[in-house]
Amino acid sequence: MRQTVADLKTKLNIPQDYTVFFLSSATECWEVLAQSLTPTKSFHLYSGAFGEKWFEYAKALRPASIGQQFGIDELPEVYTLPLPDDSVDLVCITQNETSNATQLRDGFILNLYNRLGNALLAVDATSSLGGIQMKYIKADIWYGSVQKCFGLPAGLGIMVLSPRAVARFRQINERSHYNSLVAQYEKMLNYQTTHTPNVLGIYLLSRVLTDREPIKAVHQHLLDRATKLYDYFDQATQLTPLVTNPETRSTTVIGLQGPPALIDEVKRRAKEQGLLLGNGYGNWKSNSLRIANFPAIPDAAYEQLVQFFAREFA
Repeated sequence: MRQTVADLKTKLNIPQDYTVFFLSSATECWEVLAQSLTPTKSFHLYSGAFGEKWFEYAKALRPASIGQQFGIDELPEVYTLPLPDDSVDLVCITQNETSNATQLRDGFILNLYNRLGNALLAVDATSSLGGIQMKYIKADIWYGSVQKCFGLPAGLGIMVLSPRAVARFRQINERSHYNSLVAQYEKMLNYQTTHTPNVLGIYLLSRVLTDREPIKAVHQHLLDRATKLYDYFDQATQLTPLVTNPETRSTTVIGLQGPPALIDEVKRRAKEQGLLLGNGYGNWKSNSLRIANFPAIPDAAYEQLVQFFAREFA
């Protein structure tokens, strides 16, 4: 536990005074944040299915919670957002929306953070944590799971909290659950957990981090690769990027759209070539597909993918 926390902070540039917690998944993070840091309500800004699910989950536990949706090609204007009053405990955003291949960049997160006042800012980074360089000091809570950019089996969640968030849950002092943050924090001071941990997952995470370059290099590699993929699909194939606004496109999840029959044909023929393309999700299930741009996938696989499209669907 101690080694893995040290590795995370070193390789991802997480501030030393931030606290790392290990949970079972990003979904458990939703539950814990509602229980331990949301005595009244949360405000959710979302464009896709996972941001909406977080909102629905929070509303089930804190019925007063509110949400606002925006479009996949839209970058919300922070200064015109109807941000809620001081009764809101938590403002929640999804940095990388896995369902529709969108992303909120650093500038937006910084501007939002500067407007929040007393509320804490919580960021879902499930499909970008470990792949994208984050400015952790510009939010209070960051969380994700290891099955995306860390390339590990599902079953381990990572949550990173600022000193301000730690002070807040200690003040609230919610202790009604086995995974309450106060109890988890008291254990993590000695690098322990409140319950049986995913020991194998934590060990494997440490090994992956040991072998990996610092996040600055990983980020640049994924960005270069995403740029090449977007440049290709912008002009060369029968499919087009799902997100048309370059400012809202994800680096780690590339979404392509087309007629449902064509999407099915592309996935079928790709599978015959040993290329497994991700299905669309939610509202985009039938007319889109998703390509994972994660660090564990070698460059050669993307070269093979581009050659496949050039040969079969140019």
